Formats: sequence, C-alpha cells, structure tokens
Amino acid sequence: MSKLFLSALKAAPAIIASSLAMSNVAMAQTVTPNESSVDATLDQINNYNKTANRPMSQVTNVNQLRDVSPTDWAFEALRSLVDRYGCIVGYPDQTYRGNNSLSRYEFAAGLNACLNQIERLIASSEAVLREDIETINRLLQEFEAELATLNGRVDNLESRTAFLEDHQFSTTTKLKGEVIFALGNTFGDDIDSQATLSDRVRLNFDASFTGKDLLRTRIQAGNTEGFRSDITGTDSTRVGFDVSNGNNIELNDLYYRVPFGDKYRFWLGANSLGNHNILDVGNPYLKSSGTGALSRFGRRNPLIFRTTAGVGAGANVKFNDVFAFNAAYLSNSDAADPSLSEGLFNGSYAASGQVVVSPLEKLDLNVAYVRSFQTGDDVNLSGSTSSSNAKRPFGEVDTTSHHVGFGGNYQFTDRIALAAWGGWANATNKEDRGTAGIWTWNVNLTFPDLGKEGALAAVGVGMPPKLTAGDNVDKDDDTSLLIEALYKYPINDNILLTPGFYVVTNPDHDSDNSAAFVGLIRTTFKF
Repeated sequence: MSKLFLSALKAAPAIIASSLAMSNVAMAQTVTPNESSVDATLDQINNYNKTANRPMSQVTNVNQLRDVSPTDWAFEALRSLVDRYGCIVGYPDQTYRGNNSLSRYEFAAGLNACLNQIERLIASSEAVLREDIETINRLLQEFEAELATLNGRVDNLESRTAFLEDHQFSTTTKLKGEVIFALGNTFGDDIDSQATLSDRVRLNFDASFTGKDLLRTRIQAGNTEGFRSDITGTDSTRVGFDVSNGNNIELNDLYYRVPFGDKYRFWLGANSLGNHNILDVGNPYLKSSGTGALSRFGRRNPLIFRTTAGVGAGANVKFNDVFAFNAAYLSNSDAADPSLSEGLFNGSYAASGQVVVSPLEKLDLNVAYVRSFQTGDDVNLSGSTSSSNAKRPFGEVDTTSHHVGFGGNYQFTDRIALAAWGGWANATNKEDRGTAGIWTWNVNLTFPDLGKEGALAAVGVGMPPKLTAGDNVDKDDDTSLLIEALYKYPINDNILLTPGFYVVTNPDHDSDNSAAFVGLIRTTFKF
C-alpha cells in the first residue's frame, strides 16, 4: 500500500485494522472500475459466496481470534479497534487471517464499514479521538474514487433486491430441482436386454419459517425401471436413482425438521421419511441418489437405512463435537389406515437408535440398532438389493428382525477418503418359529477433485445382504460381490456427468448364475 497506509496505521490503528478485517465481509472480491453493472457485481458476490466462509459474529475481545497473539505487531491495533470502536469480525473458525493480501477496493470496503460504525458512535454522542477523525479525512480523500464506486454498486444492488422481492416466488419457500438423464445397458450370459434412456425429475419446495427450520415438499416423476430382477434376475443390479411411475407426478418427501437450541433437532414426516434422512449414513461422497453411487447397494447400508419408511418422527442430539445420538420411529404408508392390523403402531414399523462418534477431525464412526416388524407382503429385509432369500427369508409372513450396523469414514487427505459399513440382521417369525441371519458389508475409496475441482473418482466393493444362518430357511451357499467404479465430472455448476459401471458376481449368492454387468452414463442437472 502507499505511505499513507503506514502513517495511518500509526495514527489510527483502529481504522486500518478494521479495513483488514472488514475486507472479508461484504466486498471481499477484487473489482475493477469498468465492472460497474449490477450483473457484474452480483457475479462477484456469487463467486465470493462460493469461495469464502461467512463471517462470524461481532468480535468482543481480541483473544477470540485464535491466530492473533500478543506478540504480533498488530495486536495492539486490533485490541484498540475492538475496545474503542467495536468494528471487527473474523471467520467462523475464529481466525483473523491477517496475512491475507487485499486490493484498494477491499480496503475501501473495510474503511466504509468502519466509517458507518464511527458515524453511529458520533450520532449517539460517544467520543471519537481527534487524530482518528483527521486520519479518516485523509483516507477519504485517498480512497474517494473507490468509495464512490462501492456506494454506486450498493445503490444498484438495493434496486435489484427490491425488484427481486417484488417478483419472488415466495417469502418463505425456495424451489430446487434435479433432473437425471441416464443412458445404460446390462450385459451377461443370462441377460437379454437393450440400451435404455431413462429419466427422473424431482422438484423440492423447501420452506423455512424461522430461518433454521425446514419444511420439505418433494414431487417426482420417472421411468428408470430397468436393470431390476425381471430383466437381470437379481435386485442387486438396481440403480441408485430408480423411480418407476411411468413419469406420472407423485408426492415423494413430505417432512418438517426444526431445531431447538444448538443441540437438538426434531423431525416429523408424513411421507417417505426414512432412516437415511434422520440417522448418519456415513458415506458422504456416495450416498446421494443424484450425485452418489450408481448402484442402489453402493449408496448406503441396506440393513439399517432401507428398513420401513414413510410416516414417523425422529430426533438428533449433539452432545458436543465428539458425541451425537440419533433416533427414529417410522411406520409405512399404512399408518394412515385405522384398521386393527395397521395404523401407526400396529402395522409395519422400524424403531432405530444410533450413536455417532468423531474422535478425530477427519474420522466419523457410527453404530446403529434397528428393531423392525414387517407384515405379510411388506417384508423386505434386504432393501431390494439382494437375493430373495435375504429379502423374505420366510416368505410373505409377518417378520420381526433386529438389525445392528456399524460404519465409518476417514478423510486421509483433501484428495483421498475411505468409507465402509457392515451390518447384521436376525429375523424371526411366529408361524413356524424359524430364524434367519443376514450379513452385509461394503468398502469404497473416493478421490475428490481428481482432474478438476468438484470432480470425483470412486471405486468400491461389497457383499449385498446374504442369508448365512437360520432354521427352516434356504441359506445362500455362495457369495456375491458388487464391484463399482465411477467418475463424476462437473460440466459447470449445474450439470454433472457421471460415467461408470458395476458388476455383480454370482448374482443372488448363487455360483450357477453368470456375472451381471451394468454400464451407465448419468447426467444430473441441478437448478
């Protein structure tokens, strides 16, 4: 900066320090004089929001800043700023980042913000040092052009904001959409199929009434019905985004989520609320249906997160940064049926509890338990990811089951992450007092930002649910594995291209069945 910068620092440390701090707030991106249109300014703010953290609340003591110590040359300037003018903010991680460089426009933005604070002090008859006022006058002359430009941009933004408010969709609700086009085919000695082009469309209406709660209403349509057991002979080949309603519009998600304080969050769902919403899935890079694993099995542990879903309630409790607890009680869509064998508590249900432990910053572990009861033809212990033996070990008979699952994910570096899960279910039925033991596991390795920021490569292998033990049941004698590889490539912020494939060996845990291959190119549009 100029000599004036250094002299101003000596004369009024509060003013200069404020400029360094406030440059991280409203106008942190470098701008040039010829970028005077509203659209250019909005683009700058949009870019800033993508690359910078939101500032923390007002700093009331300089000791709140973790990277500022009494031995720093600017420590007294920062402390003076806080004590005398209360005009400083930091980042959410309580750092100041004082070594970051800034442009003249950034300096002007910080100066302007501190000027507003000093004006408020003067208006309320509070004392402001004469030498500080003299320094302010010199800074105003030095940065007159930049301040004028910033003020013009603020006026334009206010005008644009007023227009948007007058023409907005809703004051409480945001519309978010996702469209998937999928080109794919299946291959195998026992498979006779054709290439397909299918789609899935989702529209989320996300409403908030306090700024922290969420009421989600989702409608969807799709025709991604290929690769199911009627074509390939096994449910293991199902894709992770399949919706088979002939592209007819239907209500999908309908739930409300609200926090109470910093530690508690409660859920209430009337349609399609599942354990995967409330509990921690523990597979951060591959759990999404639109941007995660291509296979249904590769997204999440089916013994824990594909149990009974639909209507119910749940809670999240965060004790501290290390321990958290999640719980849910969910019934299927028949919860609205008042018949004696149905309803909220007499029909199919799943009661779940989960403990999440984060002993290290980059390591998350979870252990979950689910008690499930499924009636008649509702029985589906495998979440439609494996053999009929694991899906309905006793046939269409009322079945009670106890599920235990564990999972974890570790971020080795910014470019390498590992996730894994395992699960066991013990099922019984009252008719012939049979028992069944089902086991599953999966492990995947992901490489974020490979080749481009926002891209991701992933490989994974796992065993779909397998019936391994029991009485009066047909156990799976062989072992099937699902091996998957994909690469997600962002065309831009709104379009994601994901080519990949997965192979199922010994489908349905039967070595007499030939391997089934699925090749896909998934294109995801988000808006």
